Amino acid sequence: MTLTPIELLRKSAPAIRPVISLSEGSDPRVVAGALAAHKADLADIILIGPQADVEAALSNHGAAPSKGVAVHDPATSDLTEEFAQTFFELRQHKGVDQDKARAAVETPPVYAAMLVRSGRATGTVGGAVYTTGDIVRAAIQVIGMAPDAGMVSSFFLMYPPENAQPGARAMLYSDCGLIINPTATELSKIATASAASARALLQVDPKIAMLSFSTKGSAKHPDVDKVIEATEALRQGAPELQVDGELQFDAAFVPSVGDRKSPGSSVAGQANVMIFPNLDAGNIGYKITQRLGGYSAIGPVLQGLAQPANDLSRGCSAEDVTQMIAVTALQPNGT
Repeated sequence: MTLTPIELLRKSAPAIRPVISLSEGSDPRVVAGALAAHKADLADIILIGPQADVEAALSNHGAAPSKGVAVHDPATSDLTEEFAQTFFELRQHKGVDQDKARAAVETPPVYAAMLVRSGRATGTVGGAVYTTGDIVRAAIQVIGMAPDAGMVSSFFLMYPPENAQPGARAMLYSDCGLIINPTATELSKIATASAASARALLQVDPKIAMLSFSTKGSAKHPDVDKVIEATEALRQGAPELQVDGELQFDAAFVPSVGDRKSPGSSVAGQANVMIFPNLDAGNIGYKITQRLGGYSAIGPVLQGLAQPANDLSRGCSAEDVTQMIAVTALQPNGT
């Protein structure tokens, strides 16, 4: 049975204790999830926002700032001037002056990312209130992309229900939250990053299915050609990976169908990394798996950044926040 991020983090006990910065430190769900994470000994927490508002939110949960649950107010923090200078140096080529830099780092997503860039936090989580664009923009501008990533994409971790039928397994779905219509080259990069994410967070040997409405030439269309091209690029660029495509979902997931439609494949019918051809398919696919299949979905998780930063859904629960803190603590740099 695949462990959830919380279970995995408890088991692995990193040598260096993770510190996670949360950019919506006064949101009740974020506070509850953060306190649960700290109580479970998963990580130390930095809650970001107006001091009075964050302390009031903590008080509502019977808590107060402590060594393991710190509060940073970007408007008054001793670090703001340092961060403003760093942001100015990073963005002056885009026309950002000192005043704009100061204003930027006083926004919680940018301040939270600066804590990561400066080494004061292991990773950052936001998105309960701020939009995906706000969170991703701050991460790219401040933390930056991993040297070999070439792009930032996202994925969901999908965990089967306890009463799942035989053959159900934990899987990684990508990209379900960020890249709308990836090119063949981008699909190949998404698959490469997803393989590393599957190793780190599911602790499985990735078996990658490049999904399509066609299996092995059963249909002809430029969209199918894109997936075929991406599959070949992945095989050429990362020959050590197990990959098959183009595959329909049933050929990727069901062993008997995989044997029939792609005989001899080491992936068909056994895939645990599902690469969707576009955001329509990925977003719809993960929600059908979640709502009709009863799977638990954790994400969207970002990959391709130099250091961990992740986005929450604005409909998230406190449990979602705790799980995402665990995910962020587990992510190695550059995935």
